Amino acid sequence: MKAYAFLKNTPKTTTPRGKTMMLDKGLGLNETEDLLATAGDYLDYAKFGWGTAATMDRELIEKKTAMYREAGVIPYPGGTLLEVALLNGQFSEFLKETQALGFGGVEVSDGSTNISASNRKQVIQQAKDAGLFVISEVGKKDPKLDHKLSIHERLMQIQTDLRNGANYVIIEAREAGKNIGIYDADGNIIENELQELAKGGTDRLIFEAPLKSQQVALIRQFGVGINLGNIASNEVTALETLRRGLRGDTVGQL
Repeated sequence: MKAYAFLKNTPKTTTPRGKTMMLDKGLGLNETEDLLATAGDYLDYAKFGWGTAATMDRELIEKKTAMYREAGVIPYPGGTLLEVALLNGQFSEFLKETQALGFGGVEVSDGSTNISASNRKQVIQQAKDAGLFVISEVGKKDPKLDHKLSIHERLMQIQTDLRNGANYVIIEAREAGKNIGIYDADGNIIENELQELAKGGTDRLIFEAPLKSQQVALIRQFGVGINLGNIASNEVTALETLRRGLRGDTVGQL
């Protein structure tokens, strides 16, 4: 039983809590154990950021992924690692290693590289055929390149990825959450772009929202069912308090 279980701290909605994707930047086993003990109930996906998984011993990765899976969390390597594998012509090896290490999913992106539409489709479908959960990502890591993407292009990519089998699509914002995707240089939401992206529904979108102000704004606008990503490992519980109206920013507003 949770502490203070008598409190009426559930938002006044029947909408399930949105998905939470956390950015694991290299947590150790003890840190992972502590995280899952305190916030495992509020965590859905753990992304081993960028290529961090390739810097650690296989045994360590296997232990970590097992811990996440046991807690009901889907662990997956960052999209940059997949992009590097594709550049090297080693996607088949990447898939086998990903499964062998105990990852339950992959992220399909071209944030740092360029992947043709046909290749992207094939990658998504091969990952699905391998039994992996697929989260694709729309956007570029370089703000200059990302700004060149029109809303129409982003929407088309989202729809195409979902049609090709992606379970969810992430809206790129990087770790900083500024001057990229739906955020301006100060990290504020560009409302007209958000509204355009949300027209087709937000159920299968994950908005990267590393800043608290972004989390608050998205929860206030779309409710507790909004899916949020790139949450820091030490902010997962804090995000849950926002969803539940247990933090000043959302008290009495849900």
